[in-house]
Amino acid sequence: MKLAIMQPYFLPYIGYFQLIKAADTFLIYDDVQFIKGGWINRNYMLLNGSKFMFNLILKGASANKLINEISVQPNQNKLLKTIYHSYNKAPYFESAFSVIENILNYEDKNLAKFIGNSIIHICNYLKIDTEIIYSSSMEKNNELKGQEKIIHISKLLNADTYINAIGGQDLYDKESFKKACIDLKFIKTYSTSYTQFKNEFIPWLSILDVMMFNSIEEINKMLDDYELI
Repeated sequence: MKLAIMQPYFLPYIGYFQLIKAADTFLIYDDVQFIKGGWINRNYMLLNGSKFMFNLILKGASANKLINEISVQPNQNKLLKTIYHSYNKAPYFESAFSVIENILNYEDKNLAKFIGNSIIHICNYLKIDTEIIYSSSMEKNNELKGQEKIIHISKLLNADTYINAIGGQDLYDKESFKKACIDLKFIKTYSTSYTQFKNEFIPWLSILDVMMFNSIEEINKMLDDYELI
């Protein structure tokens, strides 16, 4: 079984969804420390032809709390309006905006569940059938840290392959995983490009941008455009 584990990121870039699609099971790592100023609740979109950072507004956000101990503000209408005005002339706006609207109107305001729901919604839209679970639902040794905890979770889930984002090369050691009978792989995302109105292409924006300008079939071709190393 191929396993991937990531903190919940709100509307992340396409590489995050490549990781999900490459795995049989994707574990949302929601019972770890919230990183303030990280990528859990923010990303980039296109606004007036430029790269623009958007934020999911939170309440009670603190680096002293776990991700699943933080809440989302109940009113995200400002963000929804910004997305509408930025993309309402995009070729796939109608179908993509419907997904985003449902995501931002989700009733459960727990940050982990809110973002988890957004990931599940987008996976359903893109026809990604990977099993998605929450780390907080597992009985495990929470005293472990870093690589040892990832190996521990992988063994609990009977994973024989663990796939991580390319940035994990500095964090995880293939030999340590091999000793636990787990094959460690890193996903290397190839550069993708597509038409963004009449602007010069700006890469690595949110999956939101990808959905606005590409069909589901085109996005799935991008999702398969990677290498495991």
